[in-house]
Amino acid sequence: MQIEIVKSLLDVTKPRWNSWIPNDYPFLQHEFLVGLESSGCTTADSGWQPFHITVGNEGDLVGFMPCYLKTHSYGEYVFDWSWADAWQRSGISYYPKLLSGIPFTPATGPRLLVAEGIDSRKVWVHIVDWIKDFCASEKISSWHILFPSATDSDLLTELNCHQRTAVQFHWFNQNYSDFQDYLSCFVSRKRKNIKKERSRVKEQAIEMEMVTGSEILPEYWSAFYDFYQMTYVKRSGHGGYLSRDFFLSVLPKMGDQVVMSVAKITSRPVAAALYFKSSNTLYGRYWGCTAEYDFLHFEACYYQGIEYCITHGLSKFDPGAQGEHKIQRGFKPTRTYSNHFIDSREFSNAVKDFTEKEAAHVERYRLQANEFLPFHKTS
Repeated sequence: MQIEIVKSLLDVTKPRWNSWIPNDYPFLQHEFLVGLESSGCTTADSGWQPFHITVGNEGDLVGFMPCYLKTHSYGEYVFDWSWADAWQRSGISYYPKLLSGIPFTPATGPRLLVAEGIDSRKVWVHIVDWIKDFCASEKISSWHILFPSATDSDLLTELNCHQRTAVQFHWFNQNYSDFQDYLSCFVSRKRKNIKKERSRVKEQAIEMEMVTGSEILPEYWSAFYDFYQMTYVKRSGHGGYLSRDFFLSVLPKMGDQVVMSVAKITSRPVAAALYFKSSNTLYGRYWGCTAEYDFLHFEACYYQGIEYCITHGLSKFDPGAQGEHKIQRGFKPTRTYSNHFIDSREFSNAVKDFTEKEAAHVERYRLQANEFLPFHKTS
């Protein structure tokens, strides 16, 4: 097998790896990754230099892994600032580092695509060996694989890429017939709270519309970019990682893999939530509004998404990182993973010790959080 590096997907015509993507996972689609680059979101200037890994076998492309050289740790959702500080205090550089993952997207999914009939374990081993040599020769401090599947994470752990765990809150479809059927699994008090929240949205004369693909009007995309920027300004003091061109020109080309929940008053959008979907999972990604409305965030970002999953037979709803308020709405504490290869033996041992101790705390938290789910104990 041979490794080659692709430093710009703009030079690659639509490749065969789209057909290798399990369950049409949206964030590995060529259109999505190229769109991030063409709209200026993933470039050397933004600190996300494309460094994609392709694997060839006797002249045929058999593997693809999205990869970036990073000069900072923004937009990752797996926080390693303390590690960077430790490197700096030791007088050595943590950046650049190598990262395999989806920019600005804390959604679990495949991180290595392989052609049909190819042993993915062998490809993983080949890539890991190559990257270890690359890090040593190019003085790259580390390699980070963000939000892989549990199976891939366990394999990477075997290959001396330390496993780190975290918790997100995901919703799982138990073949509910409708939203009321879902609520029937709640204890009475929690069920009443959600009904009250949804009623309050209607009382404010807010109309909800769930639109997919070509149903998302150009004016909705334009309004959504404004919402997105306002949310980031309030939360982080900057306008967000994604450009206007990404929302107005790139995402409309992704067809039915993009879904938007639009809140309107007298036909004017006042808020919206943006989702992506695969063949079995809905992914909640961004939200924004012009003003604060009672419980509208929960309606647009959670309840509309749950209803969409039930209606369309999707098995899972991943609404994004963080947010303990999701628990009382039925989102279950769920493990997520990352893996980390550290080139320095001394720092590698320290990171291994840290991640093992952290994992024990994370698991205790996950089990405790489960106790606050709103379901009847038999659910």
